[in-house]
Amino acid sequence: MEKGKGTTIHFNTNTVENLSGRVHQLPCCVKYDGVAAVSQYFKPKLSGVHSEDEGLQLLKAHFRGRLLQGATLHLPHPYTGFVLEKNKIGDEENSSTSWHTNATFHDVTYWNHDDLPCHNDHFFRAFHYLTIANALHKPVTPEDLASTSTLF
Repeated sequence: MEKGKGTTIHFNTNTVENLSGRVHQLPCCVKYDGVAAVSQYFKPKLSGVHSEDEGLQLLKAHFRGRLLQGATLHLPHPYTGFVLEKNKIGDEENSSTSWHTNATFHDVTYWNHDDLPCHNDHFFRAFHYLTIANALHKPVTPEDLASTSTLF
C-alpha cells in the first residue's frame, strides 16, 4: 500500500436502521444514484403461488411495466448484511478511505423477469456457499473426530 493511503471500515450495528424485508436484487441496472420514492412505486405482493417442490413463497411486482417474480432468502446464522457509505479523508495525495455502516439486513428478495424463482437460480445457489464456508471453517472438536472414526 502507498504511504498515507489506507482503508478502514467502521461496523456499528447499534444505531443503524434495520432494512430487513426491504433489500431487493433486481434483474436490471438503474443508472441513478440518489434519493427516490421507491416504496411509492415498487410494491411487491404475495403472488398466492407457493412453489411446493422448491419450498419458496413467491412474490410478484412490476418494474417499469415488466412483471417480476421473486422470493425472499434469509441470510444464514450468524451472517448479517451491511450497507456501507464511503467517506474520503484527506487531500488527493495523502488520502485514506473510511467506510461506515448505514444500515443492516438479514434477508434479501431477489427477482426474475421471465422465470419463477427456484433453487437453481445463481443468486439462490450463491447462498449455499455461506453454509459450506461455515462447515469448512468450523473448529473440529475431539467429539467430531471420534464420531467420524466410528463411521468407517
